[in-house]
Amino acid sequence: MLVLNGVDAVRALVGQEVAVSGWHEVTQADINTFADVTGDHQFIHVDPERAKQTPFGGTIAHGYYTLSLMPMFIDQMVEFTGFSFGLNYGINKLRFPAPLPVGANVRLRAFMTAVEDIPGGIQMLRLDTFETDAADKPVCVAETVTRLYV
Repeated sequence: MLVLNGVDAVRALVGQEVAVSGWHEVTQADINTFADVTGDHQFIHVDPERAKQTPFGGTIAHGYYTLSLMPMFIDQMVEFTGFSFGLNYGINKLRFPAPLPVGANVRLRAFMTAVEDIPGGIQMLRLDTFETDAADKPVCVAETVTRLYV
């Protein structure tokens, strides 16, 4: 795990890859639970038999399920010290270039694009790319905005 202690340590990563997470298996049980929580029960996510008839050949993860794995991955990859707290501020751009099949593995690759001063702290812009072992294209690419307060 990468430990970033304070503003200068975060700022030093601009233009660099921050870290790559470990792999996480996408299970049908997790997809079904996500569908229950969000109310999105579209068959391509929750009906393996019917989903076999689609070009995907089986069920796929919700795009927002993939995105929701980000906090888990970030916690595995980076520890921020020297700050009182941090929060997600938003996403400037979000795309789902390829499907994430149930049963595949997914991981996060984070790249620091910018660090800006804000009142009371800094704002980080990262390019977060979710990769799968089931495809050559990423399954999610997001330009995320995070604020860290000292």
